[in-house]
Amino acid sequence: MHTNPTIIRRFSLGVVAGVGALALLTACGGDGGTMAGHDRMSGSAAPATTPAGTPSFNAADVMFAQMMIPHHEQAVEMAELAGPRAADVEIKELAAKIKAAQDPEIQTMKGWLTAWGASAPTGGMHHDMPGIMSEQDMKQLKAAKGAAFDRRFAELMIAHHRGAIEMARTERAQGADPGAKELARLIESAQQAEIAQMERILDRL
Repeated sequence: MHTNPTIIRRFSLGVVAGVGALALLTACGGDGGTMAGHDRMSGSAAPATTPAGTPSFNAADVMFAQMMIPHHEQAVEMAELAGPRAADVEIKELAAKIKAAQDPEIQTMKGWLTAWGASAPTGGMHHDMPGIMSEQDMKQLKAAKGAAFDRRFAELMIAHHRGAIEMARTERAQGADPGAKELARLIESAQQAEIAQMERILDRL
C-alpha cells in the first residue's frame, strides 16, 4: 500500500495553517521546559537556556501529537488481534512489542497536549491520516486467522508504519519541542526496523 503524496501535503499544510492558533496554545501551555511526559524519554528536556515564558512547542508539535495518538491507538488495536489469531510466533512477538512500545507513547503525547493547553483528538480515526487502516481493512484483519492473518497483519502494519514514519519526519522538520522531535526520531528508527522485520517474515510465509 502506498501513501498518497496529497495526504502528506495536506498534513504539512495543516501544520502551517495551525500556526495562527499558536498564540492561544501558548497562553494555556505554561512553561514548555517542564512538560508532562518528557521524563519518559532520555534527553528530551527543553534546553535550560530557553527564556522564561517562551514556549518550546509550536503548531507542528500539537498536530503531531493529535494525529499520532489515534494512529498509535489503531496500531495497538491491530497488535491486540494477533494474540488469538496469529499462527506465526514471530508475528505474535512483534505484535506484543508494538503494543508495549506504543501504549506508553500514547500516554506521553496525551500528557504533552494537556501541558500545552491543546485538545486531545476526538472522533476516532481520520482516514486521511498517512497509513491509517480503513474500516474494511480492520474487518478483514479481524476475520482472518492462522497463516492468512499473519500475512495480512504484516502487510497492513507495514503500510501503517510507513505512514507513521512520514508523520514523524514532518514533525522532525517542522516541530520545535525537543521531546516531540526526539519521540519522532525514535518512532522513525523503531518502525523502520520493524518494517524490515515484517518484510523478512513475508518472504518466508
